[in-house]
Amino acid sequence: MNILVTAASGGVGHYAVQLAKLGNTHVTGTCGARNIEFVKSLGADEVLDYKTPQGATLKSPSGKKYDVVVHCTRDIAWSTFEINLSDTGKVIDLTPGPISMCTYVWKKLTFSKKQLLPLILIPKEDKELKLLVKLVKEGKLKTMFDSKHPLSKAQDAWAKSLDGHATGKIIVEI
Repeated sequence: MNILVTAASGGVGHYAVQLAKLGNTHVTGTCGARNIEFVKSLGADEVLDYKTPQGATLKSPSGKKYDVVVHCTRDIAWSTFEINLSDTGKVIDLTPGPISMCTYVWKKLTFSKKQLLPLILIPKEDKELKLLVKLVKEGKLKTMFDSKHPLSKAQDAWAKSLDGHATGKIIVEI
């Protein structure tokens, strides 16, 4: 299986890369140039700098089509994903907006094999969380911390998060 993770150095993306590698998949991640080595250290087989022409098209350096895309950022058009997907490829959109929802409905109505799946529900069972905790305890899943902010500076943490260029998690200390 070939997986693409957008924003692979971010707070969610850095987990997605590691979890995909634990599943014995071929992983391509996107990030800015300053985070390429970090994303490789997470286990990504290929890394695209999203600011380069090749990175902007999401084309895999190996030429492989993606079976799954874990989409952890905003503002990438469906058409950019669609040409890079395998015949039955899926995009799991972790940041869905109105356009994503419309694309989801359109793909369902037209019986398209390529699907956009907006993630809008969180499972209520805690077995998935327990598995993640187990992986952390075993050292198989690592967390990168970008920055820490006191509660009195929570607006700075929020601004950094909205900027979209954090490497790992942003912490607000209470």
